[in-house]
Amino acid sequence: MSGTERASYLQGLLTNDIVALKAGQGCYTAYLTAQGRMITDLYAYELGDVLLLMMTGAVKDVVMAKFDQFIFSEDVQLGDVTGTFAQIAVVGPDAAAVVAAIVSSVSVEALGGMAEHGNARGDWSGGAAIVTRVMDAGAPGFDLYVERAQAEALKSALVVAGAVELDEPTAEALRVESGVPLFGRDMNEETIPLEAGIETRAISFTKGCYVGQEVIIRVMHRGHGRVARKLVGLTIDGEQAPEAGTTIRSGDREIGQVTSSTSSPALKRSIALGYVHRDFLEPGTKVTIGDQAAEVTALPFVSSQS
Repeated sequence: MSGTERASYLQGLLTNDIVALKAGQGCYTAYLTAQGRMITDLYAYELGDVLLLMMTGAVKDVVMAKFDQFIFSEDVQLGDVTGTFAQIAVVGPDAAAVVAAIVSSVSVEALGGMAEHGNARGDWSGGAAIVTRVMDAGAPGFDLYVERAQAEALKSALVVAGAVELDEPTAEALRVESGVPLFGRDMNEETIPLEAGIETRAISFTKGCYVGQEVIIRVMHRGHGRVARKLVGLTIDGEQAPEAGTTIRSGDREIGQVTSSTSSPALKRSIALGYVHRDFLEPGTKVTIGDQAAEVTALPFVSSQS
């Protein structure tokens, strides 16, 4: 998104404080319906001359159409760069050193001191790169955005610099261990951000109005933040990770459903994320998932390590 009014335009649409972002800064935010339900979550990175917005590809076209619909006389231009850029995450304790070895003009010290959602432009042998600081992949690290045609060359360069390619099941295990909900799996168009527990990261309670704010404020003030259900961690007494959609029970009562599950390498047992009724949120609460005993567990299961 480009144009001189891009930040003020998004300020009235997204839940976080976009106007407050300076060049090199970013934030996690959400786009809601007037009823306070999620259209998507997304990341906004102010690069100085444009805002880079990153969201799941499944909702990209819908979001772009909605953004375009509300542009009248504002100096705002939209561009879909999905086909232009590839995004590769580099996470782990040596991530800064590996990225600095490849991307020029960003030092290990600068990367190590980069704030969450911070961003910088740089160059590597294959061309230009954008580096953003990420903390929600299960371990702190960076996202690298490069021209899509250079993605394989970048992967090769990362391996030469000491990185190891991560398979999808392990990446998913890291995400679930860190308790990070994924849109399309742990959140959808029926989810209120407070149910998913993302309000402290995604919502500014000091900015001006945005779409869906009335519902959020009503729940926070009149309802004291209580919602009918909430996303929790679940530690399972068994080796089998339950499938998404498996019913969670307390005795004979159905109290929720599993949304994500994995076999945790760190905990050496199966864990899951799922929504349960608000009467069963207390860590230590005993439940049943399928034919396996389980226990409500505080998130994250495993704290991220730098």
